[in-house]
Amino acid sequence: MCVEKEIQIGSIKNRYDIAVYGADQKVKIVVECKAPHVKITQNSFDQIARYNFKLDAKYLMVTNGINHYYCHVDLKKKKYVFLKDLPVYAN
Repeated sequence: MCVEKEIQIGSIKNRYDIAVYGADQKVKIVVECKAPHVKITQNSFDQIARYNFKLDAKYLMVTNGINHYYCHVDLKKKKYVFLKDLPVYAN
């Protein structure tokens, strides 16, 4: 797991909150954390989607500690499928 790491997307430097890696050293989940008073909006999802262009995770999570949203990234169909929970990880 990696916390608050800087990545560069184009000419812009960004910092993602959490990335969880699998045994294959590939990013499995990217997490965007907001403060509890911050409402999760489309901008939150746009932000994590930009990070995922570089990280290429299969799952994304956005949370403000109160509300949690999970989605699976379907790269073949180029869409996000929202989930009730994250699946159990199996190596």
